[in-house]
Amino acid sequence: MINRVELKNFGPIEQLDWQNLSKINLIIGNNGCGKSFLLKALYCSVRTLEEYKRGDNPYDEREILADKLYWTFQPEKISHLMRGTSNSDLVCSLLIDEKKFSYSLDKDSTKTKNFKSLDNQVSPRIENSIFLPAKEVLSLYNLILRSRQLDILLGFDNTYFELALALQVAAKQMVKVQEDYWNDDDMAPQLNSLSTQKLLVKGHNSSDFNKSRKDLEIMIGGRVEFDDASKRWYFIKNEQRFPMGVTAEGIKKIAILDTLLGNGYLSEKSIIFIDEPESNLHPQAISQLLDIIAILANHGIQFFLASHSYFVIKKLFLIAQEQKMSIPVLSYQNDEWVQSDLLDDMPDNPIIDESIRLYKQEIGL
Repeated sequence: MINRVELKNFGPIEQLDWQNLSKINLIIGNNGCGKSFLLKALYCSVRTLEEYKRGDNPYDEREILADKLYWTFQPEKISHLMRGTSNSDLVCSLLIDEKKFSYSLDKDSTKTKNFKSLDNQVSPRIENSIFLPAKEVLSLYNLILRSRQLDILLGFDNTYFELALALQVAAKQMVKVQEDYWNDDDMAPQLNSLSTQKLLVKGHNSSDFNKSRKDLEIMIGGRVEFDDASKRWYFIKNEQRFPMGVTAEGIKKIAILDTLLGNGYLSEKSIIFIDEPESNLHPQAISQLLDIIAILANHGIQFFLASHSYFVIKKLFLIAQEQKMSIPVLSYQNDEWVQSDLLDDMPDNPIIDESIRLYKQEIGL
């Protein structure tokens, strides 16, 4: 789990030190303040630790991290990763399971691999983490893979590409047991008899994971499946198959999380970064999705959410109060980052201020 993050001179972020992180963490602020930038910076570091020393990977942390930074942010030069008005070094430092991973770059660096320093005290991670962007990827699945695997072109950044690769696990290896887990909770005996048992990871067949998948599929009224013949994803509802082009954006977004829970890619101690969880969802669905996120967080998955939505803030506040759960908030206010916790109170923030202003305007009318 990420316990603390410090950034200096990283993109639009001049300086922040976010401490005492928990199972669910929320970032709020106006457009352009650096919410997505922060999520991607965290994602690059975590994925570096997950690929380092995995299997027969011959690359060291510097080579892996350089690749992550380049393909995630796609800068023409290193200076584009740094705050334009500063001559200070770019610094990123994380505590993961209370151990340090940090690196720095300066403006004299010509490439992302030219680190001024890199300090890694974190053991290689066996879990997989994922970034869920605001835009769904199922409709673009083949295009993303072709663009990056065959053409090797800039455009779709690493958050899209690695999500498509994670879904590819489902396309090729996913255990076809939807009917079984839907009808009963006695999944273990059935799964233990399958030759694909090696795909199962801790948490995959837990009651919390299964309940979350059921709840997700109830939300969207079906599930998604990959068709090997056409190499396309389809939405299955009442055993009728619909192409992704005629499927609602919100359904596709939720179906992605369901698929990653079902194919064994995500497990306990995975970290999920979600940019705008409210995107393309109506308020009731937002509330239901956050209830599922709370269930998964209590089962060991850590979440980082970046949002503009009052509904997201209010629902997470209610979850914090009902479950006595710490939900740290990093809020951009008056040109600085302010920390608070939804367990204590709703934070002051322009999102909330605007909601109050509209309410007062309504009362005035």
